[in-house]
Amino acid sequence: MTITSHNPGTHLTGPDRTATAQQAAELYVQGCTIQSVARQIGRSYGLARELLLEAGVTLRARGGGRRRQ
Repeated sequence: MTITSHNPGTHLTGPDRTATAQQAAELYVQGCTIQSVARQIGRSYGLARELLLEAGVTLRARGGGRRRQ
């Protein structure tokens, strides 16, 4: 997957924001954590989370899966 390049400290707007949100959503749906998505798109955790919500992703519960006994 190609990750959108960016300049740190710049605002993400317009088509670039939409494309980055879609990339973030694809990564998250594949099983990446929000923190991992943030690292891969080169943005903060908060922005990654915001982009996921903008993309219409339903966020998973915190803490990951629990083992059944």
